[in-house]
Amino acid sequence: MEYFIGIDIGTTSVKSIAFSREGKTLCEQAISYPIKHPFPDWSEQDPDEIATAVFKSVENILTDLSPQVPRLCCFSSAMHSLIAVDGEGRAISPSIIWADNRANEIAARIHRDNQAQTFYKLTGLPVHAMSPFCKLQWLKVNQGDIFNKAFKFVGIKEYIFYKLFGIYVVDVSIAAATGLMNGESQRWDPWILEQIGISEDRLSEIVETEKIFSSPGIFPILKNIPFVIGGSDGAMANLGATDEAGSLVITVGTSSAARLIVNKRQIDPYMRTFCYYINKHQWLVGGASNNGGIVLQWLQEDFYRSKENVNVFLDQALSADPGAGGLIFLPYLMGERAPVWNADAKGVLFGLRINQGQAQMVRASLEGVIYCLYAISQPLFEKTDIRNIYATGGFARNELWLQILADIFNLPVLVSETIENSAWGAAKCGMMAIGVSFSIKAPISKTYYPNASVHPIYVKGFQKFLRLYELLKGEFV
Repeated sequence: MEYFIGIDIGTTSVKSIAFSREGKTLCEQAISYPIKHPFPDWSEQDPDEIATAVFKSVENILTDLSPQVPRLCCFSSAMHSLIAVDGEGRAISPSIIWADNRANEIAARIHRDNQAQTFYKLTGLPVHAMSPFCKLQWLKVNQGDIFNKAFKFVGIKEYIFYKLFGIYVVDVSIAAATGLMNGESQRWDPWILEQIGISEDRLSEIVETEKIFSSPGIFPILKNIPFVIGGSDGAMANLGATDEAGSLVITVGTSSAARLIVNKRQIDPYMRTFCYYINKHQWLVGGASNNGGIVLQWLQEDFYRSKENVNVFLDQALSADPGAGGLIFLPYLMGERAPVWNADAKGVLFGLRINQGQAQMVRASLEGVIYCLYAISQPLFEKTDIRNIYATGGFARNELWLQILADIFNLPVLVSETIENSAWGAAKCGMMAIGVSFSIKAPISKTYYPNASVHPIYVKGFQKFLRLYELLKGEFV
């Protein structure tokens, strides 16, 4: 049996999936790991725990599909993580992840000094606490012993690749999301590195997303199998979903994002969106929100302390009308990235009345996450005629959430048979690297069409959502 392994290193779990070349899932292994918050605004993970989960998930697939071995393994990974490692490749810091806001004051100072535009134009990444550029400056000021002792500064996929192959490499799409790479040259930017006080040799070598490696020490059985480095979870999700022009890919997992693939670099004059190089004249344009499924997880586990099945909990929202009876939720529980880039943003529930209960709360939360994505997408609508949406990630299993997405955007929402598009995109990237033909477009399992009578309700709700943020943002500090 022929199969291809796509490995998606996500925020709260790794998913390793064996695919056929048509995109059919043959075997799936998922292993979870926690996020730790030792102080307010800190979000960390144990890089060795993640690495162990990655290797175990692959090992489980090899066991399940034995004696067959894969044609290849290729990777997708969450962006913006930062790990300091010593000369032996051991982590001397936790993995500081995208949700970490400890560097917020450093980012704010860059904006106050009117330097943010300069960095954004160079890198394509708006200045924000989540970027490794800001995290490195925080580390230098606040944990100078670790900063000085570090042999390299790497992300989670680089850390795992070192364990596999004994070299430090980073794919260009992950490097583009660090705030350290020049968007035009696709190399580390000397001027930016000078601002931090590090040299290029303390970072990994930048390689293309289709770069092939072989002979992983941890898997002797795979010594003749190509390992392709792949790309960021965002780039791989878009690659896995569609190559159609005018198709917006929306992903909701722990966080959420709206992204387009374009054929030239696009810099937004208002710094609302990112622009990451992928490969071969492909650029990823869009924005990510800190707040996706984690909002509903918080509502269920921490606010209501509900032990119900998650689908049962979310289905309560079916009894609430569109617009949740006027209830508006600004779901900024983790601060916010695009389009406001405000790490100080806070969650706000507005419009609560005595006749509103749990059903309206759940619905307002579902709607609030989509309002964030609709706000992110406004700059994309300005430049692109978007005709439909591909939905990927865990939320694509929830029919109500998908209908809300269609109704707010007033566009058809397509769901493919493979909703784990980051893993499938990684498998496709690997197939392209070794010259294997594959199914260009995954079969669509369902399409959700907008309800013309509901969209006007959401237009009014969205405008109120935007006004509330503008009125309250001065109070978030």
